Amino acid sequence: MESAAALGNHRVDPRDDSRLRRVAVIWALLFFNALTPAQGSLLAIPHRVSQLLTQGSLFVALVLVLTINPRMRIRPNWFLGLYTLLAVTSLAMSVRLVGLGTAYRSFRLIAFLFVLWLLTPWWGRRDLLVLRSQMRLLVIVLASVVLGLFIAPGHALAAGRLVGTIWPIPAPQVAHYAAELTGLTTVLWLCRLVSRRRALLVAGPAFLVLILTHTRTALTAMIAGLLVAGVSLFLSRRRVRRTFVTVLVVVVALGLPASPFLASWLARGESGQSLTDLTGRTKAWSAVLSNPRPTTNVLFGSGLSNDSVTSSSEPSMNGLPIDSSWVSIYQDEGLFGEALVAAILLILMLTALSRARGPTRALALFLIVYCLFAGISESGLGGASQYLLDLTVAASLVTFPSASGTDLTLLPERRRLQATHPSALRAQP
Repeated sequence: MESAAALGNHRVDPRDDSRLRRVAVIWALLFFNALTPAQGSLLAIPHRVSQLLTQGSLFVALVLVLTINPRMRIRPNWFLGLYTLLAVTSLAMSVRLVGLGTAYRSFRLIAFLFVLWLLTPWWGRRDLLVLRSQMRLLVIVLASVVLGLFIAPGHALAAGRLVGTIWPIPAPQVAHYAAELTGLTTVLWLCRLVSRRRALLVAGPAFLVLILTHTRTALTAMIAGLLVAGVSLFLSRRRVRRTFVTVLVVVVALGLPASPFLASWLARGESGQSLTDLTGRTKAWSAVLSNPRPTTNVLFGSGLSNDSVTSSSEPSMNGLPIDSSWVSIYQDEGLFGEALVAAILLILMLTALSRARGPTRALALFLIVYCLFAGISESGLGGASQYLLDLTVAASLVTFPSASGTDLTLLPERRRLQATHPSALRAQP
């Protein structure tokens, strides 16, 4: 039996519940800020209005985070430190070039990181608060995509690829959310942190959405992430070993007969030339890499852009989406930015591998590997984007020792204490 003093230590301050709810709301605002406004909403939202909503959410997050952390207490960590160095360098180049758009994007990245810094006291919690907030938002976004598919299937599948229509979300971004939710839920199931029924209810529809987007990048990155996460659990989890064997048998039994269909799905009806140049991506990459620039810009970039080709020697190439984090970083943040982002991914990977085998390490490895593979043909690793949020979730799982073991729960702290120490909660005023 625990003493009264011990039970008192388990008491939950009602203000803590309020702060935790606000942390989830702040994370939702950051998530919404990372949603790239696009055309084609069923709600007929003007593009300027959607931009105002997404960008305004960051300001609301700034105000709200100061209400839960008014003294600006932070937990120092190298991950946000390196990203902050990248943001400050980008701002210096943007101001030097007197570019309003690039300066705004740099200030936005600094503000984004500032909010993340003030959320660091809630990193490394046993209830995986940051991860749960992220997964909850992924479910909400994908639910809106599926709802749009039922309301206006012709609109949602107009180009043969599923897109968001209630809130306009392009197919690659929908695929990103679907692949991430599928992978995270699968890892949680492998670790026995969610039931099979719940895993099927979440990962099943998410995987179907991923297939309907016809996005090869997200699918490949998800498979790579699951392989690495699964290998990290292989020796310690019997369920993982059984799952690997089952998947191998299914692939051998059904993969070969279905190979013509799989090849057709992967080709998406594109010509051989289109597949060779990665649906036109290599043209934009060549335009960026072949563009002559001063040494200063080669080293430190030209300031944050909207991830499209700028100042190309061929005017017809300007404005083309780059669709590669590494090429975008080279254009915007130079070789210095390339080195910083590469260091962030490498150190984050090594940090995850240094942790004890368990759910937190596997979840972090999935997110890191996913971002590493997807970043090859999608932009976002160098700015305020969904990729930054994904890597932040990974860092929150493994950066601090309290999140390195296997003694975890997905229940909020108050519900967990109610299950284990109900008398402690009843004793509260």
